[in-house]
Amino acid sequence: MKIQKIPEASIMRLSVYSRHLAHLDQMGIVTTSSGEIAEGVGVSSAQVRKDLAYFGEFGTRGVGYNVKDLHHHILKILGLNNEWPIILIGAGNLGTALCLYRGFNERGFRIAGVFDNDIKKQGQMVGEITILPMEKLEQVIEEYEVKMGIVAVPSSFAQEIVNLMVKYGIKAIFNFAPRALSVPDDVELRNVDLAVNLEVLTFKLSI
Repeated sequence: MKIQKIPEASIMRLSVYSRHLAHLDQMGIVTTSSGEIAEGVGVSSAQVRKDLAYFGEFGTRGVGYNVKDLHHHILKILGLNNEWPIILIGAGNLGTALCLYRGFNERGFRIAGVFDNDIKKQGQMVGEITILPMEKLEQVIEEYEVKMGIVAVPSSFAQEIVNLMVKYGIKAIFNFAPRALSVPDDVELRNVDLAVNLEVLTFKLSI
């Protein structure tokens, strides 16, 4: 199996399937079908089967999928059978909101450190986490073996922050700064521009 040949859209749908399966499990449902999963998440049953087929054979013909087993397999595929420590840089309004987002912990992501260069913010608490100075960044990354980071700083500082993260060993970056950033080929970068996504909605409303 060559992961690079699997469409990213399929990976994203796996995440949605896993949430749906977790919900079914909480409801006490033991088995389900591709049709039921499809109806629950808003895709076709053929799409569910195709997405799962990239990773092997699951379920029993005529019976369906065991909810717990399929959920476990998808979590393992997504790497969510382990806890992932994350650093977050930028303790402004967005950074604080991200830090307090319960969905991270529920999916196995743990904020190992929050950093800001504003002296007034350093030492303050965000939930149960203390905002640290940037000078502590390398220490935290090494101590907790962090490979993932979130950037929530003003765009003018984003590239400098990303360079620092890469220097200290971060291999996957989730960027909320509204600008294009450059990273080495061995570093994964995902950009989330909230304004762009809102503008897609305004376009849809305007046509």
